[in-house]
Amino acid sequence: MSGVLVIDKPKGWTSHDVVARVRKMLNVKKAGHGGTLDPLATGVLPVYLNEGTKLVPFNLAGIKVYLATMKLGQETDTLDADGKVVCEKEGFSFSREEIEEVLGRFRGTIQQTPPLYSAIKQGGLPMYKRARSGERPSLKKRETTIHVLALQKVSLPFVTLEVTCGRGTYIRSLCADIGQALGCGAHLVELRRLRSGKFTAAQALSVEDLSRLADQGRVREKIIPLKDSVDIAGEIWVESKTAERVRNGRPLQLSDLPEGKRGLIRKGQRVGLLHGAEKLLAIAESQGDGEPAQSEGLPALRILRVFHD
Repeated sequence: MSGVLVIDKPKGWTSHDVVARVRKMLNVKKAGHGGTLDPLATGVLPVYLNEGTKLVPFNLAGIKVYLATMKLGQETDTLDADGKVVCEKEGFSFSREEIEEVLGRFRGTIQQTPPLYSAIKQGGLPMYKRARSGERPSLKKRETTIHVLALQKVSLPFVTLEVTCGRGTYIRSLCADIGQALGCGAHLVELRRLRSGKFTAAQALSVEDLSRLADQGRVREKIIPLKDSVDIAGEIWVESKTAERVRNGRPLQLSDLPEGKRGLIRKGQRVGLLHGAEKLLAIAESQGDGEPAQSEGLPALRILRVFHD
């Protein structure tokens, strides 16, 4: 039982809570999640099962889409509704146009300071543990990309945004920074992840739905196969002799590949190698562009990860 289950994380649960429940419910040996959601958040949490856990590093850079509601006029120590209010401001009023103008400053590549209460480690200890013990370590700004920042609803003091962003974006920090730019402060009160890389809310199962399917012995129907659970440039089916080389981690030459696929390879691309009943055998990275790679004596594909499903 290898692949990915997309779970709709309930509010109040940690991402680890979800993984532990799935592992126990399905009695799988290995399980892990891709992209932590805070307890406050709900929505798309990919849970990788058994051999599927090998896919996590290949999917971390995927685009994320969130629906976020922030409350203006209050700042908290955790930057969200689970924290203690540290600053309040009253008597503010903003038009939709004024908020839109400020949002424009946060689109594109921006610098962002991660929340003090986060899982980022410093000296081997998560920042939230340092914060809870009274420490206030300095945090370096990080570069992140906001692809889309759309104003969905204004009902002051609440503002709802749709955010499409790259890896490492903290929506809590984004809301706090927008509040600062407006001059009134803000914190995150609701967050729902609509997409994480290849995985969407339409694929997500509630914990209750998963439990019901498990009781019916139908969970396999919802497990996304390995080959459909990773961002790759394409797929190449290989014959048995080549498959054996792949299982041993040996790089492939163009002559090991079907003729129709040799000219399609481009340097730096990651492709899936399939064998048998269209199962993912490995993920490989191309070392050159088509025929030139072979003529220069270079391997066409370097094996990055082999799957034994």
